[in-house]
Amino acid sequence: MKKEYDFTKAEQGKFYRPIEELKIPVYLDKEVASFFSGKAIKLHIELDNIINTILRKEMEVLKKIAG
Repeated sequence: MKKEYDFTKAEQGKFYRPIEELKIPVYLDKEVASFFSGKAIKLHIELDNIINTILRKEMEVLKKIAG
């Protein structure tokens, strides 16, 4: 490692991404992925849309249960 580094040409925040822009990968079991992928193909919609719809409905149920 060098004793000194030259940061005179450095660009602050060059690789910064706000947390809202990050996409968190979700890993589905093979059976779940296969089932919902098939449904997405039949309905001509993206798999993400199906999974998000299901998770939103689950959120509503949990909100009612947990309060």
